[in-house]
Amino acid sequence: MTNRKSIGFLSFGHWTPAPQSGTRTAADALLQSIELAVAAEELGADGAYFRVHHFARQLGSPFPLLAAIGARTKKIEIGTAVIDMRYENPFYMAEDAGSADLIAGGRLQLGISRGSPEQVIDGFRYFGYVPPEGMTDADMARKHTEVFLELLKGEGFAKPNPRPMFPNPPGLLRLEPFSEGLRQRIWWGAGTNATAAWAAKLGMHLQSSTLKIDESGKPFHVQQAEQIRLYRDAWKEAGHAGTPRVSVSRSIFALVSDQDRMYFDRDESEDQIGFLSDKERAIFGRSYAAEPDKLIEQLKGDEAIAEADTLLLTVPNQLGVDYNAHVIEAILKHVAPGMGWR
Repeated sequence: MTNRKSIGFLSFGHWTPAPQSGTRTAADALLQSIELAVAAEELGADGAYFRVHHFARQLGSPFPLLAAIGARTKKIEIGTAVIDMRYENPFYMAEDAGSADLIAGGRLQLGISRGSPEQVIDGFRYFGYVPPEGMTDADMARKHTEVFLELLKGEGFAKPNPRPMFPNPPGLLRLEPFSEGLRQRIWWGAGTNATAAWAAKLGMHLQSSTLKIDESGKPFHVQQAEQIRLYRDAWKEAGHAGTPRVSVSRSIFALVSDQDRMYFDRDESEDQIGFLSDKERAIFGRSYAAEPDKLIEQLKGDEAIAEADTLLLTVPNQLGVDYNAHVIEAILKHVAPGMGWR
């Protein structure tokens, strides 16, 4: 259990042409994401993270955005939560990730996973990826992940052309550009205890969101805390060097203005139950919205937040950069000190 928290924001990058939206186009979503990352860094936040969804009016291809933020900022961690590995070519992804990480000076924290419910049926097939016979789409995502992690080691594997266009270094060739240390900054978004243990075995950090497969019927934050402890045990058993990191995401709003109360002063204090498929019962964690003193008391009862070292605040990005910066600042100023996070 840890008290000091790295605090960042997580944006889905929603956009819609509706008149009430402050983010009406894809260009708005991208450019406002950059500006919010800059503002968050100025406020003293630790991370700017983005969700990746395909076939949706949200953020899709992440690496141009991550590179742009890396060029505009100096200190803040820049990450994803998460990239769906069913859609990814691990080789091209390794090049994109290496480029973005070098531009950012080694600040990328890439969250990846097997994916989540989609806008279309088996969207990864449109990208040219079909699970081989006997393999599920989840198996395919994990296979892509294993290849990606191997490539990030930077070891040569490709036989050079004896008559190359440009001179080669000696030996087998690796993908370029290579960013030293990126392999140690890969996170896995785990929806179950088993995949959390698998991530630990492969030496990935853990991202746990506001959704988890319901494996015990216990409250969401209790199940999530158990998942985190299981993950850390599996990391220790695997014998990895270093300390694993764990993030949880939450919708948390400190009501410090009339505008805050207008948007978020409603009761969402209970977990929700849903189904990701006919067989997968999922539990969705509650949101938090209250005056700072009350909010602090509520958060002290969240076992998973207490276990994690990193907290990602999900932000309502369509309310605009200024308001979302206010949301982040309110947590940093009015809640984090009372929780001992700062």
